[in-house]
Amino acid sequence: MAKQSVTGQYLTGERAGFAWHDTDITDSVFADGESPLKHSQGITAQRTVFEWKYPLWYSKDATLTDSALLETARSGPWYCDGLTLRHVLVAAPKTFRRSKRIVLEDVQMPQADETLWWCDDIKMDHVTACGDYFAMNSSHIEANDLTITGNYAFDGGHDIEISNAKLLSKDAFWNCRDVVVRDSIIVGEYLGWNSQNLTFTNCLIESLQGLCYIDNLVLRDCRLINTTLAFEYSTVDAEIEGSIDSVFNPAGGVIKADSIGELTLDANRVNPDATTIVLKGTLQ
Repeated sequence: MAKQSVTGQYLTGERAGFAWHDTDITDSVFADGESPLKHSQGITAQRTVFEWKYPLWYSKDATLTDSALLETARSGPWYCDGLTLRHVLVAAPKTFRRSKRIVLEDVQMPQADETLWWCDDIKMDHVTACGDYFAMNSSHIEANDLTITGNYAFDGGHDIEISNAKLLSKDAFWNCRDVVVRDSIIVGEYLGWNSQNLTFTNCLIESLQGLCYIDNLVLRDCRLINTTLAFEYSTVDAEIEGSIDSVFNPAGGVIKADSIGELTLDANRVNPDATTIVLKGTLQ
């Protein structure tokens, strides 16, 4: 099938580009009308605006560049296989659902509630998102220069690698497994509960009652600022730069820090001998 081109068009009505294949779209607007590119394949859209619901459902191998999905372009793309967004504003919530092979580069999502749910094979670079439950139950994620403002990020996710991020997120990384976070800032209560194999390297962490109920928690060269009641019922391998305000009933492992403000090892709750505490300063 020969490549088609659509330029400078104002497209209206339901399914305006239904099942388009191998089509280049430039300087166009998909206005009122649901599901404008449903079941499309091989689409490239440049300087194109999506104004209505359910864009790109069941689409395959679509690339959007220098484009925008307005707030009214809700609940899409969903059920996609192969989707790349570069220099795109996504103003709509509930974007990306049950999709795979997603690439996001220089993407802004100011209303990212319920975004990236049940997705797989995601690569993000220079992405900002504001909204709760970002990337819930998603897997095989690689992210660099990621900024999230919103609670419950990555709940239920697995096989996640994040670098150079700023995560302002209460209850981030709950119910996760196989997560690595490097060179990042994380601020939020109850970080990482009920998870397995979480590693934080060279991170600044502030978290009330964070890093609890974790099986195999590793921290390397991290600072825990204003982090209290840490490590409850977690198995820990932690090398902390500076002090920890309080440590509360870890299940076992090794904790190294300059000092610990308050240490609780309640023999009625845990085995105190299962945890080794190494202080470079003085235990207060």
